[in-house]
Amino acid sequence: MPRWLPRAMVLALLMVGLFQLADWAFHQLIDLFVMLLVSFFLSLALEPAVDRMAARGVRRGVGTFLVFVAVAIAVGGFLAALGTLLVDQVAKIAGDLPHLLDSLIDWINRTFNQDLSLDELQKKLLKDSGAIETYAQQAADNVWGVSSTLIGGLFQAFTVGLFTFYFTADGPRVRRTVCSLLPPAKQGEVLRAWEIALAKTGGYLYSRALLAVASTFAHWVMFAVVDLPYAAALAIWVGVMSQFVPTIGTYLAGALPVLVALTVEPVDALWVLAFVVVYQQIENYLLHPRITAKTVDVHPAVAFGSVIAGAALLGAVGALIAIPAAATLQGFVGTYVRRYEVATDPRIDRGEQRRLRRALRREAARRLRRMVGGGSDGAAGRGAGSNKDTGSNKDTGSDRGAGAGPGAGQGPKGGDGKEGGGNRGE
Repeated sequence: MPRWLPRAMVLALLMVGLFQLADWAFHQLIDLFVMLLVSFFLSLALEPAVDRMAARGVRRGVGTFLVFVAVAIAVGGFLAALGTLLVDQVAKIAGDLPHLLDSLIDWINRTFNQDLSLDELQKKLLKDSGAIETYAQQAADNVWGVSSTLIGGLFQAFTVGLFTFYFTADGPRVRRTVCSLLPPAKQGEVLRAWEIALAKTGGYLYSRALLAVASTFAHWVMFAVVDLPYAAALAIWVGVMSQFVPTIGTYLAGALPVLVALTVEPVDALWVLAFVVVYQQIENYLLHPRITAKTVDVHPAVAFGSVIAGAALLGAVGALIAIPAAATLQGFVGTYVRRYEVATDPRIDRGEQRRLRRALRREAARRLRRMVGGGSDGAAGRGAGSNKDTGSNKDTGSDRGAGAGPGAGQGPKGGDGKEGGGNRGE
């Protein structure tokens, strides 16, 4: 047996063991890595505001705390508004439940020729109380599981908030630490990439926040005009959902106010639907280009695809950070990927070639009309111009004749001079 074979076998077993250990450690720490990734993107979104306050003399820790308080107030206001709306709607449904049940039973009896009554339903429910007790017992047994899930979610949120605070407050120190591990030639590239991620992520989120504020205010005014209940809560719902949920967020945002308006007055639902559609067009063609022109614009298809990819990779957390990651990746592509000028080729856009041919035909038709219409006008103009020129030549000739004599400008003497000239010619 060769001498190197035992060493090779030991080395192979060692490599396999190290790989298994690394795989086990990665799966154990994957939740921590995800939380660090979410914290990093959140810090990129919050750091521009902290940098502005730090430039005015505010300490980074204090500025980060103030930004956290502002974000907490905004999120708390959104959840409180939606909670108020949900509680009131549930209370209203509970109060109207007997009437709704009577209407439902009447519709079933009329439609399916049945003879049901509310008392019979109550008796059946009491008869099946054993099954209900079983379901209640199962729900009670799952309370501990739900509670542990809730506590785990709160702990993860606290962890993400803590890392986000550290990343934001110590942003310069973190960048300095990372750059200290790299040679000087690579430090500039790392800082440039970091700056791109900072600008694109923060710019995208801030532009969405501005659009959400504008949408909330506009819809609140409309809902107040139609006297829709919970106008402020519904306006906040429309503003947040339409901006931070890509592609389908607009439809989800507009569905709830329309349903609430249907419970009040069906005509109001039509007005609300019309306003939602009109405002969406105004936002798409007027507000959105002006706001995102100074930050970053992510195509709706790219945003939707990134959300699907993020959800497939990391679940709800991936869907949350997918659009900022897509904006950052778009910034990297625009900065580091070299682009070339594309030659004019009809195979790129066949519709453009047809539009150019139609434009050339229209231009040729306009020129032909000008030539046909201007031909007769030009002939008439040339005839008038020849007469005018003849008259002017005659006047010029007489003027030259008058000026040729020795008494030019003296009336009769000029005429005598002309006659004298004629006599000399004879």
